[in-house]
Amino acid sequence: MPRKEGQKRKLLVLLEILARETDEKHPLSVPQLVEKLAEHGVAAERKSVYDDLGTLSTMPDAKYEIIQQRGRGGGYYMSDAPFELAELKLLVDAVYASKFITARKSKILIDKLGQFTSKYRQEELDRKVLVSGRIKSTDEKILYTVDALHAAITAGEQVQFKYCDWTLQKRMAPRHDGQLYRVSPWVLVWENGNYYLIAYTEGRLKHYRVDKMQNVHQLADTTREGAEEYASFDVNTYMQQMFGMFNGPLKRVTLLCENRFAGAMIDRFGTAPILTPCADGEHFTMTAEIQVSPQFFGWVAGFGTGVVVSGPPEVRAEMKKTLDQLQELYR
Repeated sequence: MPRKEGQKRKLLVLLEILARETDEKHPLSVPQLVEKLAEHGVAAERKSVYDDLGTLSTMPDAKYEIIQQRGRGGGYYMSDAPFELAELKLLVDAVYASKFITARKSKILIDKLGQFTSKYRQEELDRKVLVSGRIKSTDEKILYTVDALHAAITAGEQVQFKYCDWTLQKRMAPRHDGQLYRVSPWVLVWENGNYYLIAYTEGRLKHYRVDKMQNVHQLADTTREGAEEYASFDVNTYMQQMFGMFNGPLKRVTLLCENRFAGAMIDRFGTAPILTPCADGEHFTMTAEIQVSPQFFGWVAGFGTGVVVSGPPEVRAEMKKTLDQLQELYR
């Protein structure tokens, strides 16, 4: 092996050893580094390792730092890996909490994330975050569906797919006897643990739940439609207007709320709506654009007497009708 090529390999192996087998609590001395290099099939002398450590420490644009810890039990360790440990923990938590990622794929992804820190810190990533009521998917095809949709969005081309619903037999069955949907994809959004595609079709922007899409194909040599509509489309506003991602007529709804629910309203609608205090000092009103659906009425009912639909009259009447129907069912 040419000397220059061998030197490059030695630097790479040394860098891998420092990244995976050292941290501030587990430094390695130069003699120990020589032994580790030998285990990887790289012969090295102490002096050359000192030189290599100096080279790695002075490399321009390096996203890590080689620290020398002096004193008894001291040595060298890498202080900055590509990710901080707290950042990796955050990513691991997101993988655990994502119900569309299967248990098998979750383990694979977390193992891969662990390669970005030392083997000692990797043990801290085995966090097993518990998410109430979260059921992991058993289908890994959604990962490839998401990838295909991203590719189509990047290419500015249309996609074709079958859209499905769950049956009583717990299987996905295509809607409309397997009819093919053809849409212009614009953006993927994440809501309530699910991916949704926002796409242009039939003269407007609509959303589709990605895990219900099957046989997604990017249509080459097609042109994505709806650019003008998407230019004036606010994704965040669209998501705030919906409850459980169910469509409904868009209404400007006013809610009368007890003061203790101010945080709940801000969590749901953001800080844009004005919270207007009432004269009694115990309530406030808030008005927001909402797609009125049964899921919205269920959300309001969840606050008991603490939140009331005060207008417009037709939405208030529909809320009352929904409550009357529920009362009749439980007589």
